[in-house]
Amino acid sequence: MAFPSRSKILTILIAACFCFFSWVPSAQALTQITLKDLVAEECPADAAYAENLTTSGSSQQATCYLVKGIALNSSAKDIVDADIFGRIFDAEDNPVMKNRYRLGGIEYVPVGESKFSFRISVPSVQHAPLRLEKFKASGFSSKVRRFQAWDQSIDE
Repeated sequence: MAFPSRSKILTILIAACFCFFSWVPSAQALTQITLKDLVAEECPADAAYAENLTTSGSSQQATCYLVKGIALNSSAKDIVDADIFGRIFDAEDNPVMKNRYRLGGIEYVPVGESKFSFRISVPSVQHAPLRLEKFKASGFSSKVRRFQAWDQSIDE
């Protein structure tokens, strides 16, 4: 019995791979979102925002700020689960959040312009005004599926 030549096997293997990958749905690419008119304002004196506020991992007092702005989605699709990245500095040019560039998120960004805001906690020893630099956002045009615990239903 004669075996097929290596070139025939390679041709069949390449054709099989091509057929397989042509049926795989395309991945949803990240969509860039422009952020503009950014301001950082102290949170309202509301218990929901500022009661017993401390910085992460310490008992140091913190000040609550709302970062507000306008998100510009110039793609043709609505965006979900957009992550916001940027740098924040205090009045003395000290970084407010060292080693942390993902600052918040926007759950839903429709096509066009839309307002957004997210809350940050800044150590009280760092003084205002805060300077916001290199802010950008990116998200997906469909919900990103998160991993589920082994004992958790996908519907939960």
